[in-house]
Amino acid sequence: MSLDGLKALTFDTFGTVVDWRASIIHDFRAFGQRKGIDIDWEAFVDEWKTCYRPGMGAVRSGTWPWRTVGVIYRLKLDEILPKYGVHGLSEDEKVNLNYVWDRLNPWPDAVAGLARLKKKYVISPLSNGDVSCLVNMAKHGGLPWDVILCAEIFRHYKPDREVYLGAIELLDCQPHEVMMVAAHNYDLRAARSHGMRTGFVPRPTEYGPTQKTDLTAEEDWDVVAKDFGELAARLGV
Repeated sequence: MSLDGLKALTFDTFGTVVDWRASIIHDFRAFGQRKGIDIDWEAFVDEWKTCYRPGMGAVRSGTWPWRTVGVIYRLKLDEILPKYGVHGLSEDEKVNLNYVWDRLNPWPDAVAGLARLKKKYVISPLSNGDVSCLVNMAKHGGLPWDVILCAEIFRHYKPDREVYLGAIELLDCQPHEVMMVAAHNYDLRAARSHGMRTGFVPRPTEYGPTQKTDLTAEEDWDVVAKDFGELAARLGV
């Protein structure tokens, strides 16, 4: 597919733009050192993350009313803290732990790559995260978004059509004028089904050194790049 007429890039954020796993493990280990809590923080974070897809699935199926991912993560946090022997935390401490998603660090190529892309295109997250989380994350990591677009705005989670089509409408574009950029093939598959262009940037250590999924492009996405710098070069920036 020709890339002529491309006007905007929307980015999956958790895993594609920011290194959520390493960021959270680092943050929680520092918290544990301050509190004298010595547990396997890698296992804790990996188990905490397991609530993500089931929680969204419960919302998408109508089993749960609309809940932000922040609420979903907090429910799981309250469940697993005692499982790992962590007791006696104050409410403020639990809130701060859950807000770790606002403090995630970008991948090393992300900020510079986004800055290059911003010179030519409108750039925005298109994330399953919350508006406030994505704003705070951008402030924390220096992410130069033009606008924040996410599931909370549309009251739907990816891969629901409402997220992709809603973003296209708010950007005042036609589907072929917007590229979805993601490290996850399912996200690009859904975006392509609604006429969007697609860019795959693999993050082979998103889930740690033994990651087995999304290591390579599973379809002939419009652009496949090793990082955001190469993506910018491929798009003529």
